[in-house]
Amino acid sequence: MTTTEWITDIALILVVFRQLREGRLDLKTFLIPLGIVAYVAHTYLNSVPTGDNDLVLIGALMGAGAVLGVAGGVYTRVRTADGHVLIKAGAVAAILWVLGMGARMGFQLWTEHGGADDVARFSLAHHITSEQAWVAAFVLMALTEVVTRLATIFVRSRMLATGQPAPASTRVAVRP
Repeated sequence: MTTTEWITDIALILVVFRQLREGRLDLKTFLIPLGIVAYVAHTYLNSVPTGDNDLVLIGALMGAGAVLGVAGGVYTRVRTADGHVLIKAGAVAAILWVLGMGARMGFQLWTEHGGADDVARFSLAHHITSEQAWVAAFVLMALTEVVTRLATIFVRSRMLATGQPAPASTRVAVRP
């Protein structure tokens, strides 16, 4: 892995730790993770292979990213106080985030340190056409996780802002 890849992967993992402390939901909450995954997509997503079972692999990892993202968004506390929407990632949200973002990093490390032959055999047996299919699958998984987590948090924050009843886990009594 290059230094840039290490920095990018670690930055994606650290994004959620910034939210372990409760803070205001603002534009930075959305722009920082979206900016990082946009950079990753621009840098590594040269093409999306569609041969044989490439799209199955890509779809499976995107599905995993969506599940992790929605679950991470659900397990992020969203509440209002003094007219502001506040968010705080809980332990479950942090674990899911690290699991999803760490999977890509772990896979890359594994393939660089002895796992490449296993991946090649798996790819051959399951009709995955190229290394780019794996790259696209993991990049799109990360992108999907980020977008679905942020979308879930956004929808939950809008529900609070419009006065719709929030799920019980997000209601907080504010005493005058």
